[in-house]
Amino acid sequence: MDRDQCLALDAEDPLREFRDEFVLPEGVVYLVGNSLGALPRHTAERVRRTVEDEWGRQLVGGWNHAGWFDQPLTAGDRLAPLIGAGPGQVVVGNTTSIAVYQAVAAALRLRPERRVIVSDTRNFPTDHYMVQGLAGLLGGYELRDLSEGRFDDAAVVLLSEVDYRTGARQDVPAVTAAAHAAGALIVWDLCHSVGAMEVDVSGADFAVGCTYKYLNAGPGAPAFLYVHPRHQAAAENVLSGWYGHAEPFAFETGYRPAEGVRRFGVSTPHVLSFAALEAALDVWERVPMELVRAKSVALTSLFIELVGDRLELASPADPERRGSQVSLRHPDGYPVMRALIDRGVHGDFRAPDILRFGFAPLYIGYADVHDAATTLLEVLDKELWREEKYATRLAVT
Repeated sequence: MDRDQCLALDAEDPLREFRDEFVLPEGVVYLVGNSLGALPRHTAERVRRTVEDEWGRQLVGGWNHAGWFDQPLTAGDRLAPLIGAGPGQVVVGNTTSIAVYQAVAAALRLRPERRVIVSDTRNFPTDHYMVQGLAGLLGGYELRDLSEGRFDDAAVVLLSEVDYRTGARQDVPAVTAAAHAAGALIVWDLCHSVGAMEVDVSGADFAVGCTYKYLNAGPGAPAFLYVHPRHQAAAENVLSGWYGHAEPFAFETGYRPAEGVRRFGVSTPHVLSFAALEAALDVWERVPMELVRAKSVALTSLFIELVGDRLELASPADPERRGSQVSLRHPDGYPVMRALIDRGVHGDFRAPDILRFGFAPLYIGYADVHDAATTLLEVLDKELWREEKYATRLAVT
């Protein structure tokens, strides 16, 4: 497909109106939405309003009059439809790592007779690290890799819907059903799927995810935790912070968990970060997710077609089996990516040899994909990546 054909597809794109709602530097093709989403154009005004109008004028009264105190729940209710959940099922705050710890700990307490935690070594490392730390603290737990294919004696299964390195996608309903059939509870990590496709974890026990990738809520934006209603009365929050207390302002010496998902609150919300999240959700409440997924498949498929067999494809070739990213292998992947970024095409690198490209359908078009593939092939053909400066590793790859 040539560039003119790509421009024609952009002109007919039913999501094209959303592109103008994001701030994108001139001359940049930004394929890192799976790491940090682009800035929604009205976020700065929303944050300004929080700083100047709410904090500046209301001062401490903002906790009551600006709705700050209830943000973990109000934001959770706004985000819930994006993961197939309902009101009162999602709480927002803290980080994905903390949410993983909370969810797995709660699941283990609900299955005290079982001593096995199943995970996937391909999960993002923080998932492993948090589970390793939790198992070490509790003692007596076996950590089993998904590759063994056994849920039979597991207390909890922790998996990512989309693999962060390759973009490979799990079958959420099928895996959830298999875990439940074996008597295990399941926790889904949605960091690389929410905002890129239709997600439905309504049958799962717990789910966690971040909001700074495809959801575009900004660097350090708060994470979310989903708790199925069937568990909310019995599930315990291992991090019994004051925000999960039944009456936070009673200042009691003993902990009493709040009713419902609020018990999974931990600490005071970061109000400025919530302002940016609210601005992002203003966009997402108008987005037809079925169109997002359709365009995601089209963009990733086009990129794979244009790159051809020049690099090994690390992502599944079947679009139904991959998320909204394409990963390619190259033994010198890091300098190749540095050279590509210098030429205006932004992806990222994941050790040991993965060139990773994330396609955010709201602001990436077909012509962008054409330009990215063309530039990548030029970098490879001319061996531009061999320049000495590209060999130096930056702190963030």
